[in-house]
Order: sequence, then C-alpha cells, then structure tokens
Amino acid sequence: MSDVSPFDEMLRSDRSVRDAYQAFETWFSSEDPAHLRAKAREAEAVFRLSGITFNVYGATGAGERLIPFDIVPRIIAAREWAKLSKGIEQRVRALNAFLHDIYHRQEIVRAGVLPVEMIARNDAFLQQMIGVDPPGGIYTHIVGVDLVRTGPDQFYVLEDNARTPSGVSYMLENRETMLHMFPELFAKNRIQRVSRYPQSLHSSLAASAPRRCDQDPVVAVLTPGIHNSAYYEHSFLADQMGVELVEGHDLRVVDGRVAMRTTEGYRTIDVLYRRVDDDYLDPLNFRPDSQLGVPGIFDVYRAGGITIANAPGTGVSDDKAIYSYMPDIVEFYTGEKAMLENVPTWRCSDPDSLAHVLDNLEELVVKEVHGSGGYGMLIGPTASKKDIREFRAKLEARPSNYIAQPTLALSTCPIFSKAGLTPRHVDLRPFVLMSPNGIEITPGGLTRVALKKGSLVVNSSQGGGTKDTWVLEDD
Repeated sequence: MSDVSPFDEMLRSDRSVRDAYQAFETWFSSEDPAHLRAKAREAEAVFRLSGITFNVYGATGAGERLIPFDIVPRIIAAREWAKLSKGIEQRVRALNAFLHDIYHRQEIVRAGVLPVEMIARNDAFLQQMIGVDPPGGIYTHIVGVDLVRTGPDQFYVLEDNARTPSGVSYMLENRETMLHMFPELFAKNRIQRVSRYPQSLHSSLAASAPRRCDQDPVVAVLTPGIHNSAYYEHSFLADQMGVELVEGHDLRVVDGRVAMRTTEGYRTIDVLYRRVDDDYLDPLNFRPDSQLGVPGIFDVYRAGGITIANAPGTGVSDDKAIYSYMPDIVEFYTGEKAMLENVPTWRCSDPDSLAHVLDNLEELVVKEVHGSGGYGMLIGPTASKKDIREFRAKLEARPSNYIAQPTLALSTCPIFSKAGLTPRHVDLRPFVLMSPNGIEITPGGLTRVALKKGSLVVNSSQGGGTKDTWVLEDD
C-alpha cells in the first residue's frame, strides 16, 4: 500500500476543489497571506495564554510544550460523516459487549473466535473485574476511535482508545480559536457544533450513576495531579462540566460510599470520571505503593456504590493484539460485518507472521502491543539501517510484544505554510459517549497532522500538530 499516492481530501486528481472545500477555497484565495500569517501567530498566542500545553515523558529539560495549531480546517461532508458515524457506533457497541462477555461467560472464547491466551496472558485483563456488573452495563463511557483515511469512502481504524482517551480539550479549543479568529468563515459554511460536548459528557456520566444514587448524581473528575501530561485537559473538562477536579488524597470511603472533601465536610460522589490508570486506582486492590488512588474505592465499585468511567479493565479492549481480532469481535456481538475496516495486521506471536515481518521490516510499521504516543514503534520506510537492526533484535527477543501493519497511504489535508496551502498527512480521533441512554458521537473530533513533509507520525509528542475538524451540515 505504500506505493499508492495519498488521497488528497481537498483536491481531486485534476486539481479541482472537492465540494466540501469549495466555500473555504473561495475565502482563502481572497485573503492576504500576510494577514493569515498574523492570524496564525495570534492563534499561537491564544493557546499559550490559555495554558494548553502537554508534557513529553522521558524528555529531559523539555518542560511543557505547545501543540502546534494549523489554521486550515479539515472539512468532512455530511454524507461522509453519516456513514462513518454508523461504523463507529457499531464498533463501540461491540467493544462494550466484548468487555461484558470476557468478564463473565467468555462466550467468544468458548466459540473459538478468540484464543483463550489473548485474555489469560493479557496484562490489561483485570482478574478483579470477573463477575462485576458496572452500573447500567456500561464499560466504555468515553471512547476515542483513531481513524485514517485512504480514499473517498475508505476509512481504516488504527486503534481503539477505551481506557482514558485524551485530546477532547484540543478539539474544543481548536474550534473556539477558529470561531474567534475567522467568524466570517463560519458564516460562509454550515458547520455542525462541537461546543455541546462538555454538557453531553456530564449528561452521559450522570445517566450512568449507580442505582444507589437517589438524587441528582454528583460527578467528579479524578486526576493524578499537575505533573500528568494531560492535566490541562483534566482541569479543562472539570471546569467545563461545572464539577470538582479531585486527586486521590481528596477522597475517602465513608459508610460504603466514596466521598470528597469539601469546606463543608465530605460529600458523596456518584460518578467518578477517572484519568488514573487501573494499577494506581486503589492501593488496597492493585498497586499497594500507589499514592494516586483511593483505598477501598474498588470495593465500593464492586458493591454498586459508585460508577467509575471508564470501567476498570477496559484496557484489554484497546490492546493492539486484541485489535487484530476486532472484525471477528464486531461480527460475533452484532451479527453484522464490520462497517469500518481494520488495517491488515500480522501478530508477531505467530511464527509464520513473525517470519514475514522479519523479512519485510523495511516496508512495515511495527508497534508494541501496549505502546502509545508513537513510542516503541518502527516505521520501516523511514527508518535507518541501524534502527531496523536494533528493532529486529527486540522483535526476535519478544515477538508476542509486537504487531505489524503495512504502511498506509494516509490521506492529506492542506496546512498553511510559507508556500501557501501544502498537503500533509492526517489522522482523526472522533469522541464517543456511551450511557444507558444511548451513544452520542461528537461531529468531528481531533485531527492530528504530521507537520513535517512526508512524515506519517502525527503524535504531538513526536512533532505533530492539530487542526479544527469541520463536519458540514446537510445541504
């Protein structure tokens, strides 16, 4: 797939402008480039003033960084989004059903669709969740589905983020910044809103409250603290929802419920949107050395005294080895073929697949099963001989730790550069909310863009940027 020319989301092969970009292109061509450059600098200043930064793990002396923002929106037609949304909803329903099954009867294993070792040997599988019924039967309250586009109606799922998907604050701030800087552009385009997300998140979480909740549900956001790379987002979402941002030391178990410390004493929490990993959630049940969690919170959860979003143990569903079975998982639980395709994947734990991968390292993307942020991966076509040699040794030493995929010809969107509009590779993370009341998909999501020419790495930690994502209203 790597030798295929990338799909240009703005321009057709004859260089004519696609329908979704017509109004934008007319506006852009009438604008003074110097004025636009000034606006781009203004956008950077807005982000810096807002404090929208992130930390890079393992980067010495790097401190907090600003994610570069590109002022050219990514535009998706209403028809394209409608089709994509159906596929996302189907996938999220299947993920939730899969999680319920593997922590109960494991019918998918009994049916021979998923090998038992995929569960039994999976580090993200929580034994403590076996037989636990989360309130409302919801495991995946917030999901981020990473997608790439390769053609007019061709989207592939890169990965499912079902633990604590991040990036929604950038989606919201990107839109706010664009509205502030280019109001005239929004007047020329009918764009679906994303601003309702915090309200929708709060409503969705409240609807997932446990049965023991006999009043308006109290929601809070649990953060590991200010040193976490996504702390800005934790505080942003708590503020936008109008709920408390708490750390582990602010909470305690009182009379079989979890309560937070306030100026008026302890107040019971019904729903905790946690941004703390499973291992650190409860020192009595998981890592005893954790300073980030709440002693006994898991016991309260098991007894139905609190909703934890997302549920503990959801990480098994976004494991990259499980990912390779997702088309089968979707079909098993929905009775339908998966509407969204997976990227073809080789599981390196399989000897034949491993042999193929080792023979073709220069052409493949190899990822750690539990890796994230673009770390621990090899992009064969852009790697040096030394990189490939070192990665080969890692792969041979621990083959079950890796999967491999072909290098896709990721679609491009234009960015604003010194040369004007220049194509760069992009991906997309739409955000999905799930509650007993149903599924809600925010129209758009976070578009990440590889700012370096030819680069396929869009992660902010690896030099990528973001752009506002527009989903147009129906004509």
